[in-house]
Amino acid sequence: MGAYLLFAGAVLAEVTATISLKFSQGFTKLGPSIVVIVGYAIAFALLAQVLKAGVPVAVVYAIWSAAGVALVAVIGAVFLNESLNLTMVAGLALVIGGVVLLEVGRA
Repeated sequence: MGAYLLFAGAVLAEVTATISLKFSQGFTKLGPSIVVIVGYAIAFALLAQVLKAGVPVAVVYAIWSAAGVALVAVIGAVFLNESLNLTMVAGLALVIGGVVLLEVGRA
């Protein structure tokens, strides 16, 4: 269970860093730029611990990237006035479904 808490932290750090990229305005704003660098550093450090705990790299990367994509898309739509249409939602569902199949196939 501890590995999955670290994993959740890694996803949240990555999403925070990715959203902060928008606010950094090409790394011209210091505060958001620092959040980007620190966020990605934390995300990768936590991912390394998850992998060290024995979670397979294919599962880790698939869940990490899919969760990141989905969360960034939702945050963009809800808070940043970015578009998210039915086709995009279907694409996100397919990505998440693929991750579920990877996890089910591992069992």
